[in-house]
Amino acid sequence: MKVLVAYASRHGATAGIAERIAERLGTKSIDAVAADVEDVSRLKEYDAVVLGSAAYMFHWLKSARRFAAKNRSELASKPLWLFSSGPTGTDLVDDKGRDVFESSRPKEFEELGESLSPRGMKVFFGAYDPEAEAIGMAEKFMNLMPQAKAEIPSGDFRDWEAIDAWADEISAALLDD
Repeated sequence: MKVLVAYASRHGATAGIAERIAERLGTKSIDAVAADVEDVSRLKEYDAVVLGSAAYMFHWLKSARRFAAKNRSELASKPLWLFSSGPTGTDLVDDKGRDVFESSRPKEFEELGESLSPRGMKVFFGAYDPEAEAIGMAEKFMNLMPQAKAEIPSGDFRDWEAIDAWADEISAALLDD
């Protein structure tokens, strides 16, 4: 069994999650490779796909959206899981009392969930370095608003235990097929 863990990452945190998932699948005797969506030209050789993206302002990165659209029929025909990274901090409930993972779901989860029927969709905490070079309009805009930027928790909040547990769920599902 060969699994592609494809990702779109702006500053590397989502790439790290994808690499961890592929590595963890490998510990369960599953041949898994992590690759940037922009470096993936074919899906034919893969038996299953895990697709993830960083989310900004409730949307996946454009490269992940393009990848999903371009490969829609092939993704729909394989076992598929989707993940997103984005919220920072450790609070499990947002300031409105909502589950942070539910309130941080990218808008693409609804559409892709309907059209691709993934076996699972998961949101993970991400990372934020306020000193990193701004990439994209949203980040450049945030740099113009120092007070808003200061309110975003900075640091690496990726929950490796949660990521490993999800990868274990994926491997169990694949090995049961």
